[in-house]
Amino acid sequence: MQRCSCVQPFRGTPSPPRLPLSLQVGLQILPVDGNPHKSAAFICHPDGVSDLATSYDGRYIFTAGGNDCTLMKWEVNLNALDAAASLGGEDLIPFYDLLDGGREGEFFRELEDYFYYAQLRSHGIDTLETRQVSTHIPLEEIPSVMRAMGFYPSEEKIEDMINEVKFSKYVDTGEQVTKINLGDFIKLYINHRPAFGLSMKRIQSAFQVLGYDNENGDKVIDRGDLLLLLQCRGEHMTEDELAQCLTTLLGKRPGGGGSDPDTYDPSGAAALIEEEIPAEITAEIFTADILGLPIAEPEKRAVKRAESLLYEDTGA
Repeated sequence: MQRCSCVQPFRGTPSPPRLPLSLQVGLQILPVDGNPHKSAAFICHPDGVSDLATSYDGRYIFTAGGNDCTLMKWEVNLNALDAAASLGGEDLIPFYDLLDGGREGEFFRELEDYFYYAQLRSHGIDTLETRQVSTHIPLEEIPSVMRAMGFYPSEEKIEDMINEVKFSKYVDTGEQVTKINLGDFIKLYINHRPAFGLSMKRIQSAFQVLGYDNENGDKVIDRGDLLLLLQCRGEHMTEDELAQCLTTLLGKRPGGGGSDPDTYDPSGAAALIEEEIPAEITAEIFTADILGLPIAEPEKRAVKRAESLLYEDTGA
């Protein structure tokens, strides 16, 4: 069972996204919680570290390189690491800075709204009874809020996240945690979300592998093939589960389905999918029309610039 998952802070340029740990030597303040200010690391050998050792008093670290045939001596400065952690802020301040726009940004306000809506869901949307005000949501609501924020974890990932929270205090109290507050949810989101998100380039690469060239020379995937791939590849989905996901993404809930997932009626979903999704799907259609994700502005500007240059050349 996975106990905890924490994001690794980035050092220097974001490319490559993660340097192999064999290239770095550093310090980490325990317990590990994903706070980027509690760790520091440096690239110590260009070809990696073949071995390392510490002095008897912990003041120095010795690293041996590989092909560079060098031995490096590093002085441990714990005060500098403590100072960096202190300057980074206390409590949730370091984690707010890792969100788009920070504590005052639109992303955080959306996260708050979804979190409070999950509280209403847990008490029943249509209830007329007095609600018990709380600062927590049940663990079962974690996947819904994560997906509302644009992070779509697999079922295995969801199980890891819920178990991480559920057994976070078991050693100390012998009891399982059944709910999570907003602060802990933010930490959970930051430590489990993809480091760079989903890029248009990755989607296009997938279409290059899975698709074929249509009459217009565009790389496309047949609608039936896409539905089959979604059901049979990766984590398997039933036909009803796939229909529910697609109709929800398309903004269609056949049969008068309400906000509660249990009220979903799959009748008529096949006709809706055939009507809303074209027979041939490009990467752009899949991204913008099905997933509802914006296409990066630089790519749009590049297309417009190419069109303007073409127009100028034609006019000349």
